[in-house]
Amino acid sequence: MKKIWHAMPLLVVLLATMQAAAQQVEVQGRVVRLTLKDDMRSALGSIDFENAQPMPLPMAVLPSTDRMDWWPKGSVFSGEAPGYSPGGGGDGEQEPVQLAPPREFVAPKRIAPRQFGDSNHPFTTSRVNTQGADMQIGETQSDYPYRATGKLFFNNRGTTYVCSGSLIKPGVVVTAAHCVAEFGAHFFYSDFRFTPAYSQGRAPYGVWSVSAIDIFNSYYDGTDSCSQSGVVCRTDMAVLTLRPQRDKYAGNHTGWYGYGWGGYSFNRAGRAHISQLGYPVALDRGGLMQRTDSEGYVSRYYSGNTVIGSLMTGGSSGGPLLVNLGISPVLSGTEQGREAAANTVIGVTSWGGDDKKVGASPFTESTIHFLVTYACQSDPHAC
Repeated sequence: MKKIWHAMPLLVVLLATMQAAAQQVEVQGRVVRLTLKDDMRSALGSIDFENAQPMPLPMAVLPSTDRMDWWPKGSVFSGEAPGYSPGGGGDGEQEPVQLAPPREFVAPKRIAPRQFGDSNHPFTTSRVNTQGADMQIGETQSDYPYRATGKLFFNNRGTTYVCSGSLIKPGVVVTAAHCVAEFGAHFFYSDFRFTPAYSQGRAPYGVWSVSAIDIFNSYYDGTDSCSQSGVVCRTDMAVLTLRPQRDKYAGNHTGWYGYGWGGYSFNRAGRAHISQLGYPVALDRGGLMQRTDSEGYVSRYYSGNTVIGSLMTGGSSGGPLLVNLGISPVLSGTEQGREAAANTVIGVTSWGGDDKKVGASPFTESTIHFLVTYACQSDPHAC
């Protein structure tokens, strides 16, 4: 196993001066594209994997309600037909890299079957990992479908931060826009590294650099339609194109999720069962992937965002909200329900609330599908 221990502080000034030369920002219609050159920054140890800070989860302070303030699906998605792009498997081939020393975790004394916050929205948050009779933590995160989710490391003004993200094409990752750029500031972060299935300091499928990032100009320049400026918005989403290694992309090994738009898997009342994955640093110190299961609904008060109950906090930003998570069974004497495509991302974690709510900008044909199509046209090999 390769070991990469960081060597950070003395290079901060040098790396900051190199950033402009290594990045190119272009506004192309509705999209702002950041193109990153394949420089030698990774060899200089610019990312502090061990001491990365959680990217703060933007906090919504809008008035809360005691009821599910959902909208019917059609009122948010403008009557567009639900659609989806299918996911795919991977060969499972690993190339482990030890990025930071593993940390000890204290096993929970008990497991609560249900939780809820002041919003009275029931949910369950727990580790993705199983635990054996010897109390050893299992490697569940390295199996499909979980392994298509990972940690996203990046630098912001000399400090390394971490978000979450997931593969939705062999070489395309979806995350939150606030994990790549500052709202309305015309400013991108730098030195992005994606580590699928990260666990306890280890990247079992390697470390992947980013060649291009696409977000909406409305987020970049601060004109997005937001219930709370820069927090509860319509376009807090970003698409990252990875750089291949030996002519393969991360998703060729891990597999990738499908993604859906137009209210895919929501019922007519604008509700769906949703699973959230991510790496909140407040849980197990960010060393293990976490999973939340909750009913989600489309909120009238939160810019049409999808809202779930969740215990996740900073570091979970950009992690996927999925419908139909898991491996579908072989059916006999029955059939699947409607819009049953497995492992379909319908949003990414965009903001949180002190009442244990989490929200995600709505995936529509004119937002997420537009961004992914744009990225795939720019680099077809990644798709």
